[in-house]
Amino acid sequence: MRWALVKVCVAVTTMVVVAFAVPLGLVIKEMARDRAFSNAERQAAAIAPALSITTDRDQLERVVASAGSDSGMAVHIPAADGAAAVEIGKQRAAGKDIETTQKLGRASTTEVSGGSTLLQPVALSSGEIAVVEVYVPESEVSNGVGTAWAVLAAVGVALIIGSVAVADRLGVRMVQPAQRLVESAHELGEGKLGARVPEEGPTELRLAAVAFNSMADQVVQLLANERELAADLSHRLRTPLTVLRLNTASLGDGPAAEQTRAAVAQLEREVDTIIRTAREAKPQTAAIGVGAGCDASEVVRERMDFWSALAEDEGRKVRVAGIDRPVRIPVARADLVAALDALLGNVFRHTPEGTAFAVDVHNGEDAVIVLVSDAGPGIVDPEAAMARGRGSGNDGSTGLGLDIVRRLAEATGGDVRIGSSVLGGTEVRIWIQLDGRATPLRRGHRGTVRRRRRGAGVS
Repeated sequence: MRWALVKVCVAVTTMVVVAFAVPLGLVIKEMARDRAFSNAERQAAAIAPALSITTDRDQLERVVASAGSDSGMAVHIPAADGAAAVEIGKQRAAGKDIETTQKLGRASTTEVSGGSTLLQPVALSSGEIAVVEVYVPESEVSNGVGTAWAVLAAVGVALIIGSVAVADRLGVRMVQPAQRLVESAHELGEGKLGARVPEEGPTELRLAAVAFNSMADQVVQLLANERELAADLSHRLRTPLTVLRLNTASLGDGPAAEQTRAAVAQLEREVDTIIRTAREAKPQTAAIGVGAGCDASEVVRERMDFWSALAEDEGRKVRVAGIDRPVRIPVARADLVAALDALLGNVFRHTPEGTAFAVDVHNGEDAVIVLVSDAGPGIVDPEAAMARGRGSGNDGSTGLGLDIVRRLAEATGGDVRIGSSVLGGTEVRIWIQLDGRATPLRRGHRGTVRRRRRGAGVS
């Protein structure tokens, strides 16, 4: 498109330059000719008064010499009253042309070697017609024409170059938005859902960019809805599965009890496999933009209400702190919900009934920390647990829960730490950066985080 626009501008500008420059060049040439012959007429007119008074050769030669044109001027006086004809100066015009001018009594021009001559008739006192011949060389006729044509050519070339520059800038203005639209479309097709197009350029391309961005937002929203639906379905499956697994412990011994426990375990593995497969097939999305995110306090309250019923059935004491006021974090609501459910599900799966647990939210100027702790037996090898969370699940664990949490934290520039809690069991610490400049929180170091101790207990 860019080069096509340049070619069109070059063609149009060239036609305009030719249409104006050629006639103007011809006019300049004609003006130079008229100027040369006007000078010749003035020279001839300077001799006319002398011819009307006298036909004496000596006097006329002095007049021609005083006019400064003795080399290019000739005077032809016909014979009259017995006087011989007088010829002054060098004759260049043909004799018959001079005779024709004398008969017609009108000025004329004729072509001669090296230029042209002006034949100007002058009436003598005797009634005869004399002819003043003025030589106009070709160099005088074309004087200044070459320079004028060169100037016109330079102006024409400058106009063409200027049109190319303007067309190139216009082409860039049109092509760059189109290229960005193409690149963003490829990125979106590759799964980079954060691809957007700046809404700039010509009106049509701006409208195309607006339509593309709207489409991309719709795609992101649809995928977010799908992920939220998948997370919700997984929670609905995990909860009754956890209850079934806990209930199978009271079945005692026997083939039927073992088969039931084996079936529940197999079902849990299948659910984990389905969820892992769905997450691995999910396209990578860009980081959440400015202004996006959720209220961590609201999400914690909602999920604790969900898990409180099962906690009450198992006799677990629950404590929640730091959710008395809004805490904005740059994390999608569905991602935080999935992370909390994964950690709380692990508490119910890997700790005995009656084990207490707590969820704390610590808000700071540059980071937010979410702590999920329990009073269970703890994790013997935290590093091995984090390794399972990076996809190398073993020992009967899929590592899915920690993988969900790790991805959420790393998306903001934070990290996840596993340690010992004040309750005596495991503590999972999720560090969520707010401005991208904070460093991960070291164990035992609070940084700028202010711990909120006020909270509501859920029993």
